[in-house]
Amino acid sequence: MTNTLDTALAAAREAAQAAAEIILHYWRSGVEVIVKGDDTPVTAADREAEMAIRGILAAALPEAGIYGEEYGADDTSREYLWLVDPLDGTKSFVRRTPFFSTQIALMHRGELVLGVSSAPVYGERMWAVRGRGAFLDGEPVRVASTARLAEASISTGNVKTLTADRRWDALGGLIRDSNRIRGYGDFCHYHLLARGSLDLVVESDVNILDIAALAVIVTEAGGIFTDLSGAAPGLDTRSVLAGTPAIHAEALVRLTDGTIDR
Repeated sequence: MTNTLDTALAAAREAAQAAAEIILHYWRSGVEVIVKGDDTPVTAADREAEMAIRGILAAALPEAGIYGEEYGADDTSREYLWLVDPLDGTKSFVRRTPFFSTQIALMHRGELVLGVSSAPVYGERMWAVRGRGAFLDGEPVRVASTARLAEASISTGNVKTLTADRRWDALGGLIRDSNRIRGYGDFCHYHLLARGSLDLVVESDVNILDIAALAVIVTEAGGIFTDLSGAAPGLDTRSVLAGTPAIHAEALVRLTDGTIDR
């Protein structure tokens, strides 16, 4: 498996670079926005980037299936499965906000083993392979050692569903008892968490393509990455609770038992 992961990492990084060149071209020149059936935007940048990624990944690891944001899944039952979001954060992209990225992850028998997160305008690329640590532009990164909620920085992303959930009050308690709250969103708060600049990320409205690569990166940086119920990420994941080990544990208890004060 080691040789396969070496090949896969090289291909994923090459694919991320190819996508970055396409995305940056449209970022500079502008692009028409199309609204999909689910009322979300898509552009030629999304579609062309995914096609470029698919070509590189398929050539490098032809035995793997590919599940992409724009062109769906060819086969999710294979031993290896690529998970691809060519332009995560299209709404940011079309509104000229640089918080968007390319997300490429690899699953092996249902477990995430590799992730590449590339944010070309923001100027960062992170990657990780299971058991090998996490890296930012080639330099190793590690989550913070923050252990007390009173010292923690929390970031929320998409939490619309959570506002109608019994856990909303628990989240409010976490925010009240923390050091500070921010809403970096998208790839950005996961990058900050993995490199020790943030302590907890909470999201209730995501899909696996948004966060698969980031889950590998945060975990390999020493963090804990689950959904809001504490389950490991999988193809059906729709929420995220990610943080330093101590802060994640505290947040999980509060969110799962509804406790506001502890």
